[in-house]
Amino acid sequence: MEKDLSNYRKSYEKGELLLNDVPENPMELFQKWFYDVDKHFTEDETNAMTIATIGLDGFPKNRVVLLKKFTFEGFIFYTNYNSEKGKAIAANPNVCLSFFWHGAERQIIIKGKAEKIAPNLSDGYFESRPRGSQLGAIASNQSEPAPNRAFLENKLKDLETDYTGKEIERPNYWGGYMVKPVEIEFWQGRPNRLHDRIRYQLQEDYNWLINRLSP
Repeated sequence: MEKDLSNYRKSYEKGELLLNDVPENPMELFQKWFYDVDKHFTEDETNAMTIATIGLDGFPKNRVVLLKKFTFEGFIFYTNYNSEKGKAIAANPNVCLSFFWHGAERQIIIKGKAEKIAPNLSDGYFESRPRGSQLGAIASNQSEPAPNRAFLENKLKDLETDYTGKEIERPNYWGGYMVKPVEIEFWQGRPNRLHDRIRYQLQEDYNWLINRLSP
């Protein structure tokens, strides 16, 4: 199988990112970009982000997860702590997040350290989920082999019966992580591949060093 993609080209012309216009704190710029994309480019799932971890086998691995909250401190997502990504984070908390919003011709790349959030915060989010999602978190031994689709569906049906009329408590192996950034790069597509790239790097005094990078 072979397909030549060398003629796949697009000119990026929807915006600019100038060093003189960026705030001192990257989270302010993240918030602005996030809200802009969420408002004007509804075809994008704005909170979908790729997280890269270093697996126990030594290989990096990317997968898409959903950002559920961001603050000046960091970025929060939820998962099974016993999953492949959970085990990778336990062994090496250095991760990379990335957002690609193709409609706005923007991407953001975030290096940081992932830490479990407080159990009560995970409890609060778990309680806000639909019952189907709550039971799905219990039914799935995430990342472990399953014999077939029917096995998973039957397990979910059994749980629906078992929990009829009952409150569903968060399992202790499921919860949130906060990724606390040490570096954030904002990328805005520009014509002729001269893209705008602005990088923030956290310093020892907790201020951010800001540089323009060559595209």
